[in-house]
Amino acid sequence: MWRQIGDREAGKLRPNSFLNRIKSTRIQTLQLSNHKDIISPHRGSVNTLQLDLTEGRYLLSGASDASAAVFDVQRGTDYGRGGAITRHKCLFAVDKQHEHGHKYAVSSAVWYPVDTGLFVTGSYDHHINVWDTNTTQVVMDFKMPGKVYRTAMSPLATSHMLIAAGTEDVQVRLCDIASGAFAHTLSGHRDGVMTVEWSTSSEWVLLTGGCDGAIRFWDIRRAGCFRVLDQSQSQLGRRPPILERSATIKGSTVKPSSPSQSTSAKARAPQRKLSNGSGAKHSLIGKSPVKGSMKQRLHPGMLSSQDRATAHYGAVTGLKVTEDGMYLLSAGSDSRLRLWDVESGCNTLVNFETVRMQTSRPIQLATSQNSELVFVPCMTAVKAFDMWSGKTSLKFRGHYEHVNCCWFSSQDQELYTGGNDRQILVWSPPRLVSNEDEGPSKDEDNWSD
Repeated sequence: MWRQIGDREAGKLRPNSFLNRIKSTRIQTLQLSNHKDIISPHRGSVNTLQLDLTEGRYLLSGASDASAAVFDVQRGTDYGRGGAITRHKCLFAVDKQHEHGHKYAVSSAVWYPVDTGLFVTGSYDHHINVWDTNTTQVVMDFKMPGKVYRTAMSPLATSHMLIAAGTEDVQVRLCDIASGAFAHTLSGHRDGVMTVEWSTSSEWVLLTGGCDGAIRFWDIRRAGCFRVLDQSQSQLGRRPPILERSATIKGSTVKPSSPSQSTSAKARAPQRKLSNGSGAKHSLIGKSPVKGSMKQRLHPGMLSSQDRATAHYGAVTGLKVTEDGMYLLSAGSDSRLRLWDVESGCNTLVNFETVRMQTSRPIQLATSQNSELVFVPCMTAVKAFDMWSGKTSLKFRGHYEHVNCCWFSSQDQELYTGGNDRQILVWSPPRLVSNEDEGPSKDEDNWSD
């Protein structure tokens, strides 16, 4: 630590590098918090957790007893063990006793991305409720065709206020808070949709995982999905950073050395046109075969071979996009973790170590700062895997029953987990005991008469 501080003061270490090293060190020392305790009001398994995206201060939880609660994780309500432990009781909770509360398990609870004035809950009672945080009243209610497994809102959206909902129905529905109605539905899955996730690089791109084992990419401005991930399509290695790739592309550009070469290049250009005179368009996704003069739509979701592709040998139970939007992590009921390149849609073949995960319900994944680690609920524990090697880096044991969800706070480098034991545990870097708690020092009166 002091060596890094010295390098930072001497200018040998850049501020961002220094910050990332400190955060990485704190993450590697995560343990069950010895100074923070969350008092859970839930009487059922905790299914979902999320910190607000604006302040990183208010923790929202949803449980199987049809309740949702909000905690202030930065300011405690009382103290224990002589002030050594800060206890955090919920600021408020809504349950079955509420006039418009859910009747069955709350499977998903998310904050409105812009501020903490609204939050959204999805339940097995076929309803999605939009709540006013200040009055704890339901301001909007969406009736769904089946059990709600997961809801999500885009953290980047500036042009829409859509809630993506995955239910036991085959269609993904987009609920518009602005109008109080369904914007439209996305059809393509052949079974229930267990998880939904918005892209972190585009407000228009939605990713969904279904019980049919498929992961589909949607541009909500267009009809149909534009990509279906296939586990058999793979690539080795990690993509180089954008700056390195751009430099490589510029370096590999060959300029014609003489006018004759440029003339011959122009002469070859017309030969690339089709017989009907239209130029051939290149697509990053792929091309469909041409039959005669009729060219099929360049749309993998519409092709029978690619439309039936699967990402897992079973239901897709969890999705998580990295902060830069370049990679996607997926978990399945086949107890497999896969890392996908979002641009190419290929499986990167990272060999994550053997894990045992729940197969009958969705799980919530989390990633650390700069997506170095991925936190995965594995039965009664949470494992942290290195994103690029797949090796287990950390293991957290504290729950007595299965863990369903986890959320990582990049602001404080803390991990929050919830499980079937009805508890919400906090994992944080150890806090050093101050000398003030050890009583007066021996040389306290050296300067006195």
